[in-house]
Amino acid sequence: MDYLKMLEDRHNPLAELLGIRFLTAELDRVTGEMVVRPELCTVPAILHGGAIMAFADTLGAWATVINLPSGAGTTTLESKTNFIAAAPVGNKVIGECTPIHRGKSTMVWQTKISLESGKLCAIVTQTQMVLRPRG
Repeated sequence: MDYLKMLEDRHNPLAELLGIRFLTAELDRVTGEMVVRPELCTVPAILHGGAIMAFADTLGAWATVINLPSGAGTTTLESKTNFIAAAPVGNKVIGECTPIHRGKSTMVWQTKISLESGKLCAIVTQTQMVLRPRG
């Protein structure tokens, strides 16, 4: 299955607002990029922590979606972010999301967010609940 095409074809309003572009989508890895625009920044002109978290949450949620059984959904239960370094305006951040745990009721993902240079900006660990269809 072409998971990247699936992600690109689905409407995701927040990802569109943030300017997230998916780069790869596989069962064990989802990557994306986002340009650090002024409207996503705090003072001084560096990427706001909430924007970093939303970027990572988007990657983790979609990583979960492509791993779900048919008919199931997902929601974020918990998210923890370690901020390592700033991402200044005008840069591009790259997110790489990989699984820590993929179970029947929860999945745990880790997303590393770095500048294009490779400098690590943040590590986000999130837990996604698997929402089984009723019936």
